[in-house]
Amino acid sequence: MVTEQNERPFTGIDNKDLEILSLLQQNAKLTVREIAARVHLSPTPTHDRIKRMEQEGVILQYGALVDNRKVGKGIMVICHVSLKDHNKSAAQAFITGVTQLKEVVECYNISGDFDFMLKIISSSMESFHKFFVNELSEVPNIGQTKSTFVMDVIKQSNLTV
Repeated sequence: MVTEQNERPFTGIDNKDLEILSLLQQNAKLTVREIAARVHLSPTPTHDRIKRMEQEGVILQYGALVDNRKVGKGIMVICHVSLKDHNKSAAQAFITGVTQLKEVVECYNISGDFDFMLKIISSSMESFHKFFVNELSEVPNIGQTKSTFVMDVIKQSNLTV
């Protein structure tokens, strides 16, 4: 199996691990005891499984889903980006630049007409425009962009298992 330099090899997970992951995705504030009771294990092996999945990179982080409008971030933009140059160093320059922008909350390398898709959160159209002109456009190797403004969030989830 090929892995990145800092990525540990995936060793596999079983059905109990999937049950634990499902519970954590639904509510990351559950205690180990609560999770253990729901998956019918004792707390120690449950804790060990969670720690193993954290160490192996199965669990990347814990967080809360937030209604961005209620914290003054009412504009969501999906921005598709094509790179000027398609070599490793040029792509890395773009990735390094875009990952430093706090307004960019997600970045995906995609196939099709564009190379990357960014999810950008901003407080207003004016603040997005300033961000786009003063920050995003300064990221190296951007060739073309296409921005789509999200009118409403129909489903927002982190549930994958």
